[in-house]
Amino acid sequence: MSPSPSGGESPAPADTAAAGTKWTSPNQQTRMQRKLRSLAPIPVGVVLIEWPGMTEQEIRGHFRTMKELGYTCLKQFLPLEDGHGFRKMAHWALDEGIIPFWYAEGAYEEITPELLKRLGLPSTMSSDEAIEHPTMVEYQTKLMRKRVDRHADAYEAQLQQKIRSEPRTGSGRVVPGVNPQINGTELKPETVPHFVAWLKEQYGTVEALKEAWNCHILAGTVNIRWKTWDDVEREVTEFPDREYRHLRDILAFKAHTFIEEVFRPRVAERDKVDPDEPLRAGGEMGLFLPFASRGTDMELIALTMAEGGSFYPSLHPAWHFEEVGFEFARTVYMQASISADWARGIWSATWESTGGPQYFSGGKAPFVPDARNQMPGVTIDAGALRQMMFSYMAAGYRGFGMWAWNPRLAGWEAGEFALTDRNLKPTRRAVEAGKVGMAARRLRRDLWESDKEPLVGVLVDWDSEATWAAMSVTGRYFFKNEPIRARSGAARALINHNVPWEHVTTRQLAQGAWARYPVIYLPSIIAPSRSLLENLKTFVERGGRLVIDTPSAYYDEFGRLTPTGEGSLFEQIFGVVLHEHGFANNVPYVVGEVLCEGLIGMVSTTRAKVCAEFEVGLPAITEADLGRGRALLMAYEAGRNCFQTGNTAAEALLVKTLLGDLESPYACDQAIVYRLVGPSADHYFLINDGPAVEAELRIGDRGYRSCEDAVEQVPVDLARIGLEAYDGRWIRCAK
Repeated sequence: MSPSPSGGESPAPADTAAAGTKWTSPNQQTRMQRKLRSLAPIPVGVVLIEWPGMTEQEIRGHFRTMKELGYTCLKQFLPLEDGHGFRKMAHWALDEGIIPFWYAEGAYEEITPELLKRLGLPSTMSSDEAIEHPTMVEYQTKLMRKRVDRHADAYEAQLQQKIRSEPRTGSGRVVPGVNPQINGTELKPETVPHFVAWLKEQYGTVEALKEAWNCHILAGTVNIRWKTWDDVEREVTEFPDREYRHLRDILAFKAHTFIEEVFRPRVAERDKVDPDEPLRAGGEMGLFLPFASRGTDMELIALTMAEGGSFYPSLHPAWHFEEVGFEFARTVYMQASISADWARGIWSATWESTGGPQYFSGGKAPFVPDARNQMPGVTIDAGALRQMMFSYMAAGYRGFGMWAWNPRLAGWEAGEFALTDRNLKPTRRAVEAGKVGMAARRLRRDLWESDKEPLVGVLVDWDSEATWAAMSVTGRYFFKNEPIRARSGAARALINHNVPWEHVTTRQLAQGAWARYPVIYLPSIIAPSRSLLENLKTFVERGGRLVIDTPSAYYDEFGRLTPTGEGSLFEQIFGVVLHEHGFANNVPYVVGEVLCEGLIGMVSTTRAKVCAEFEVGLPAITEADLGRGRALLMAYEAGRNCFQTGNTAAEALLVKTLLGDLESPYACDQAIVYRLVGPSADHYFLINDGPAVEAELRIGDRGYRSCEDAVEQVPVDLARIGLEAYDGRWIRCAK
């Protein structure tokens, strides 16, 4: 078995698993996630930025306005050094009914029959009733005040330590050089012994390491005569970068070590101090970044939060959308979806989303050189903010955090990002966002019990992304971005055709997620392991539909060419022989109305049928029956060809190939639609990325007792849904 951050050897799809059935992630069975699901928190949080001269009464007035408009907590404070301070302002917030922490009720002590009895409340009272009861609120508020004082004590101690210029203590860090960085494959000298110790744990012997690192294959490139681990430690930094597996191992070592050194100790320390307080992880990084290339595994970070609390990333159009050219309506959902899907079964929401317009800020786009001279400007009015909040809920978020309530007063970000205007007056978007927040809290149990119901699972494989990253070290720098662009292109096509979908990871498949997806799609999964291919074969044999595009399965998990000749596992699945690859440059490759870009797979069929040909006469799309299912190969970069806007023919062909005879259970020609399915009601989120329109939502798989606008609580006729320009609506359909 080879070491694999993305899940290692995964069990085959179970005989009883029928594609499209419900699957529950084991992540939600931890103590913390069980508590959170019982409380069903939906924080609606903002950041208060203290301005010079703000009085206690003015600050309390802001808290009262927040509460009146529907905001429930403070994501954080930005206090002045000579201002009122965190401790005072946090207690003032509690006085006014605002929880001074991002997690809001998520840190409540779990409401058990024992707690109810202790507080003199009926033991049969439901959690939803109890959480609103004045006696329970008073009890939980007292606990919050203790947290305020504990956090204030810690902050003040750190401040004094900083004033005295003392080094910070207690980090527990042992291994240097594993912080996420742009050049993730770089090994610092002081990191090498720790890396070699990790290699020894993974491979056991030097000979097994040399075998994995292709020392027996790469003649003329690798000339390694290591006999002992001391040899490895002495010379490992000189290993040639043209070998990809060792670069992948450096990235995997850093990803795992960062988790063990940073996140697991935080969870352990929290458990000692305050086991009911959720932690958060997710950072302030754009989720379109090639994280594997930085030695980072975002899914693994999310998984540590199963016990820790929540996966709460930041989503700012100016800061985190540079990889998609600052596009807005669709990419908001893509960003939220990937993070919620990494954290399946784990509480997720936005640590920071935006509260207002942005144009001058956003940095210099250090990760995307081409974006450095683009203006990161976005209009955030009431419609745009509603689009964001609806997309977040549809993607799986259960809560909101907005930067900020009021704007910075000078310098960087001054006058941007805020829910109030520059004169501290709440804007219409503040009012409308508050209404959405109030509706989400009123329907919080509905939302926590609801889930996406995907037709298509878009595979995300960390090992393949690490292989692309390894290729970018000596190859083209942009290679590391290719898998993100491919899966984003797939997302665009599915969103534009209103097909329910989600990301699925190799780890989740290892946990049994096969049962959830009628269709699994591999967009530019360049290095799937043999065990993954074997299980995909079983998935097809048991009724699944598998679609793979180019250059998926170019390599195996060791960076060796995947066998694709007659009799190979590849040929058994897809019914084709892959001979080599061409490139759409001097020879154009056109299939139907699609002018393909990038790599082209040169295949011949053994038992597959040709569904579509390139104009040059070569197979472009093939389909093979296998057991009860079908396996299709798209001999071009189908996902990446949909990355840019406007490729409508490419999107249509991809969706047609993915679905075959399947149909989306709902349709709307005038708007983007996302659906959450729940036991008592389904929720439809309509996003209008254009002028005002009247939309018709057609639902083909079920009927409803009633349908209403979830925010305004008025009846809705699904045949005539009014949508304001560049806005959205949330419709709750009762079963």
